[in-house]
Parts: sequence; C-alpha cells; structure tokens
Amino acid sequence: MFDCNVITIDLAKNLFQVCKTDKNGHVIYNKAITRAKLKELLIKEKQSLVAMGSCGGTHYWARFAKQAGHQVKAINARQVKAFRQGQKTDANDALAISVAARLPHIKGSRLLSAHEQCLQGIECMRDLLVKQKVSLSNQLRGLLLELGYPIAQGDTPLIHAIPEILEEAENSLTASFRFSIHLLFKRFKETIEEAKLIEKQLHEIIKEDKTCNRLQALEGVGPVCAILIKIALGNATHFKSGREAAACFGLTPVQHSSGGKEKIGAISKVIGNKKLRSALFKGALAVVSQLEKRESRSEKDVWLKALTARRGKKVAAIALANKTIRTAFAMQKHDKEYQPQLLAA
Repeated sequence: MFDCNVITIDLAKNLFQVCKTDKNGHVIYNKAITRAKLKELLIKEKQSLVAMGSCGGTHYWARFAKQAGHQVKAINARQVKAFRQGQKTDANDALAISVAARLPHIKGSRLLSAHEQCLQGIECMRDLLVKQKVSLSNQLRGLLLELGYPIAQGDTPLIHAIPEILEEAENSLTASFRFSIHLLFKRFKETIEEAKLIEKQLHEIIKEDKTCNRLQALEGVGPVCAILIKIALGNATHFKSGREAAACFGLTPVQHSSGGKEKIGAISKVIGNKKLRSALFKGALAVVSQLEKRESRSEKDVWLKALTARRGKKVAAIALANKTIRTAFAMQKHDKEYQPQLLAA
C-alpha cells in the first residue's frame, strides 16, 4: 500500500483529466480541469505521488509537480494500455495510469531538465533541417531527371548544375517551370545554411560540455551521438546497470521464452530509442568497416574482428553499439574517462 495519495494526470494541451485516489486505491475524484486549475491543484494538494503518461508536456509538468513538493512518475503509454478497462476515454486512461503507477515493477520514464530538453530540441531541429534538405534535393533531382538532366549525388553538384540548367535558353523548360525550380532551389540553399548555423551552435555547446567531450572518446561516437547519449543516460541514476540501459534503448534481442525454453530473436523495430540506436549503429558500422583495413590496437579491436568474421558486419556493429552504451553508463556513473585496453607493443 502507498502511504500517500496518488494524483494521475491524462495530459493534453488545455483540458486535463485528473484522477485522485487515496492510499488504498479508492477514487476521490476523476474530473477534467483547465491548465490554470491544474497548476492551482498541484500547489494546494499535500505531498502526493503525481503520475502521468509519457507524452508531450510530461517533462514540464513533472518539473512543476516536483517544485510543488510531489513525487513524480511518468509511465510509457504502452505500459498504461494494459491496465485500461472499458473504452478509450480520458477518465479511463487516468484510472489506468493510477493503477500502473502503484505497481513497483512498472518503471517510470527518465525525466529531463529544462537544459536537457533545450539541447534535445536543438538536435531535433538540426535533424529536421537535414531531412528537409534531402527531401528538397531529391525533388529537384527527380523533376530534372524526368526532363533529361541527370545530376550527380551530393549537394555541390546540384548547386552547380541547377543555375546552368536555368540559364540555358535553348532547352524545353517553360518559364513557369523555371520560376518554380528557382524557388525550390533557393529554399534548398537556405536550408543548407540554416542547418550549418544550428550545427555551429551544437559544436559550441559540445566544446563547453565535459560529458560530451568525454563520450566522444568512445569508438564510433561523434558530436551528435554524444549529445543523444547524454540526453538518454543523464547522470546514469535512472538505470540499475549498463545492461538495463542497453535493453531500454533497443540494443538487445527480443525474447519469447516459455516453459523453460528460451527463444532469442532479433532486436525490436518498435521499442527503444530509435534515433540513438540509429546513430550508434551508423558509427559502429563505420568502425567495423575501418577495422578491416588496419591492425588491431586494443582488446576491443581483437574482439570486434573475431565477431565480424563469425557473424558479419551488422551483428558486430550492434554488439559494439551495445558495448558503447554499457561503457558510457559506467563512465557517467563513476565520472571517469574512457581508457581502452591497448595491446602490448
């Protein structure tokens, strides 16, 4: 049994469903309130466990509730769904969160500070601009290829080719098409410049960040990957071990075991931190590819070469990504630098 009340919030933009239960689990009220009323309620209520689903606004409301003196638990929506009874309504969702929050084996999500959220936001905006740049590039190439103008891969060939195509007076392009291509090309160049400005901001932040500089010493970890690891791990107090962190980020195989028989599958495409896993995998794959071209320098290189020969590059890359997270967890927990075990000369 809980020694305090549980206040659960089904988050939204302006109208929130709030369910309050006593220490025995009995419902005191389950009602919809506005944003302003929710702030008043959290300030006036005595110390309680405030639980909410992990979604937009979770980190803000978690910080607000902590400042008001409450304990906070944010729960993944996939875990809450199993406890919902009846149809999908705000009231039923709030009750489901209340039930899930009382169970000790339901682990809460890690809550970010305002600084970590801002850092995450900068990286998300950089990622969006890169995707927009690629999308604009593909659109320009595709349209011009249909008209008989193949352009080589890369931003530089595209930037050089399009002005030449637009200035060519003897081709079959109409005036309206030229104008539209010109606008799209202008947007493409602006997106490149905007992405560079945000990347410059990120690099300046990384230079001043001790954690990011320390994480970049790991194999296959660059500036962006270091930021993602820092945001995901924090100070490593949220996870019990590096193995748990690696499993949480989707770097371990899915199990389907029953009757004492263990069946190990592939890594899940649904659960985990997809952005971090993708960055770790790409960096690890680059390390594996480069390792084939040089001699082993450390015990990790020897292990990685043997694994690559036995299972292939992709499996080896995932294994290295798993080891990277476990090493990063140890570094964060013990506040130490990365020291690879070098082979004897």
